[in-house]
Amino acid sequence: MPITEVSKIALTGNEAVAEALRQVNPDVAAIYPITPQTEMMMKFADFHADGLVDTEVVCTESEHSAMSAAVGASAAGARAITATSSAGMALMWEILYVAASCRLPIVMPLVNRALSAPLNIHCDHSDSMGARDTGWIQIFSESAQEAYDNTIQAFRIAEHKDVLTPVMVTLDGFILSHTMEVLNVIPDDEVRKFVGEYRPEHYLLDKKNLLTVGPLDLPPHYFEHKRQQVEGLDNSFETIRRIGEEYAEITGRKYGFIEEYMMDDAEVAILTLGSSAGTAKEAVNIMRDRGRKVGLVKLRLFRPFPFKTVLESLKNVKAVGVMDRSIAFGAEGGPAWLEVRSALYDTKTPILNFIYGLGGRDISNTQIAEVYERLLKVAETGKAGSLRNFVGLREPAK
Repeated sequence: MPITEVSKIALTGNEAVAEALRQVNPDVAAIYPITPQTEMMMKFADFHADGLVDTEVVCTESEHSAMSAAVGASAAGARAITATSSAGMALMWEILYVAASCRLPIVMPLVNRALSAPLNIHCDHSDSMGARDTGWIQIFSESAQEAYDNTIQAFRIAEHKDVLTPVMVTLDGFILSHTMEVLNVIPDDEVRKFVGEYRPEHYLLDKKNLLTVGPLDLPPHYFEHKRQQVEGLDNSFETIRRIGEEYAEITGRKYGFIEEYMMDDAEVAILTLGSSAGTAKEAVNIMRDRGRKVGLVKLRLFRPFPFKTVLESLKNVKAVGVMDRSIAFGAEGGPAWLEVRSALYDTKTPILNFIYGLGGRDISNTQIAEVYERLLKVAETGKAGSLRNFVGLREPAK
C-alpha cells in the first residue's frame, strides 16, 4: 500500500542522502572528509551528536582507513557505511576490491568529482568509472530525490543472500550534492520496515560458526572465488528489479535498470547517466516541438551492466548517441559507450560517443539538441563520421 504520510522537505543532495542514512540507522559509519562529499557525513555526524542515530561513528585518518574500517565492521557482522569522492575513492582503491571480493554488503554514497591532475573539485564521472571493475554494484542518480531513494534501496540490494555485494550510489558533485530541491521523504518507521534488520548468515563474531575472512587464496581456489563474485552480480539483476517494484508500491516512484523518455516512436536516441538526464529530457522536448522523433534512455544501473535491457530499448532506432562524462583513455570511446556498443553489436546500429562535462563544465539542452541533429543526419545518410566526439570543447579536437 502507498504511504500516505509523506514529508515534503527542501534538501540538498548531500542532505538527502544523509537523511536516508539516518533513517536506516546503520551500525557503523567510517568517515573521512573530501569535497564535495564532506557535508554529507558532517550532517550524519550531527545526527549522531543529537542522538538521532545510535551508529558507531569512526573518524578515520584517511579514505583508505575509512574503507578498511567499513570492511572490518561488515566482516564482524555490522551494517556498515562510508562515503567519499574522487581522489578519496582512489586512495581506497585496494580496499574496494577487498570489500567486493569478501562479499561484504557495504553501502557507499559516492559524490562524483573529477580526478587530478590538474586539480579539480567539480563533477565528472572519472572516479566511479575508474572503479567499474572493482566488483561493486553502481547505481547512478539523476536528482537528489533519486539519490535518497537509491540509498534506501541499496541496503536491501547489497544484503540479499544471493547478492552479498557492496553498492555505491552516485550523485553528481555540486550539481546535485549542493543544490537544493523539494523531496518526498517517507517516515522513519517505513524506511526501517522496508530495509529490515541486518542478520548476516556468516560473520567473524559468530563464536559457534568460526570462519576466516580474506585469507591467502592460492591457485587451487582463487579462480572459483572470482567466478562466485560474477554470480553475485548476475543475481543482483532480479534483486534490483524486485526491490524497485516493492519500493514503488510504497512510494509511487519506480526505478528499473533504465528509464525511457519518449522512446516509443523514436528514430534516434541518446543514452546518458546522472544529472544530465534532466537536461537531456528538456532537449528531447525541444526536438519534439520541431517535429523530430527523438528519445532518451537514462541508465540508472551501470554495474552490473544491463545488456539485455539496453538492447531491447535501443534495437529499433537508426542511430544512438552515448553521452560520457569521463574518458576511457586509450579506448575508442568512453566507458558507457564501450558497454552500449557491445550490447548493440549484432544490430549494426551506428553508435556515436559524445564526451562532455569534464571537470564540471556545463552542458545545455541546446548542445544536446545539436547532438540529436547530428544523430538524425547519421540516420538519414548512414554515414557516422567520427565515432568519438566532444561536446562543449573550446578548442578544435585533433
